[in-house]
Amino acid sequence: MRADRLVAVLLTMQARGRVTAAQLADELEVSVATARRDLEALSAAGIPVYPQAGRGGGWQLLGGARTDLSGLSAGEARALFLLVGPAASLAPEAKAALRKLVRALPETFRTDAEAAAEAVVIDPGEWGRPPRERPALLPVLEAAIVDRVRLRIRYAAWNREPADRVVDPWGLVQKQEHWYLLGAVDGAERTYRVDRMLDAVPTEEAAVRPEGLDLAEVWERVTAAVDEQRAAATATIVVDSGIVPLLHTHFGQRAVDATELDPGRSRVVVTAPTEVIIARGLAGWAEYLEVVEPESLRRELHRIGAALVARNAPVVDAAAAPDSAPAPPT
Repeated sequence: MRADRLVAVLLTMQARGRVTAAQLADELEVSVATARRDLEALSAAGIPVYPQAGRGGGWQLLGGARTDLSGLSAGEARALFLLVGPAASLAPEAKAALRKLVRALPETFRTDAEAAAEAVVIDPGEWGRPPRERPALLPVLEAAIVDRVRLRIRYAAWNREPADRVVDPWGLVQKQEHWYLLGAVDGAERTYRVDRMLDAVPTEEAAVRPEGLDLAEVWERVTAAVDEQRAAATATIVVDSGIVPLLHTHFGQRAVDATELDPGRSRVVVTAPTEVIIARGLAGWAEYLEVVEPESLRRELHRIGAALVARNAPVVDAAAAPDSAPAPPT
């Protein structure tokens, strides 16, 4: 968990006075790039961490080495607890660590620190949906990543039979409500959705982790591949400009490219995994748009419209219908 690691970085720096990114990476068992990003995150949060170049350089806390958190200023304590506070609701260990940190602060800072720890709530869920439970296998995966041992998982990929795999686990990513395990099988990068894992058991084999692995870069490659798959089908439409934000919401910000033609009308390029998905997404706004291309999408929208008319024509109640038309007024 990154919040716990940031605290560990801070405590390590206070204990040693000055450290290099490589020393931190070795101490925390992360890549040098990750250690450097953690140091930059502390600096961006207002904690006076700064680098020194040259022989004997490294990263240092302004004011020199300190042995406990009582050396923090009020602003530093507030910045630290704003970072760490949201993690306390995720795990009992994080909550216990937060209490210990509060007790380590000078008494005059504790009230502000406790308020800062409770000032931020992270809700990864979507509106209108109950929050997902934290995956039961997550602690097993976290332990294997930290211990750097291989995992034997049973995985049910979408529309496939469950299969066993031996994975070198590199790290975890949470995107919205889903958790993903990033790693490798036989040296090839793989990504697994944690909620599709039926079982995960650590082995006694040491995991293989590439030298200088940057988990953020691995995830960037994953998201780029997903975006490419999501853009396999393309359509061009002309639509009322007021509908464009709704298309962004439905198809995604990257999947809709709009250019205003004249006031109130826009030319829009929409992408999705398949043409059928585009048609179904546009069908609800059909009265506000016209398909420019492809012709096959026009035919699919026409088919959907005909099916809607056939299945949802008004039902005439024969019992309520009059026996004859009313006489014209005289």
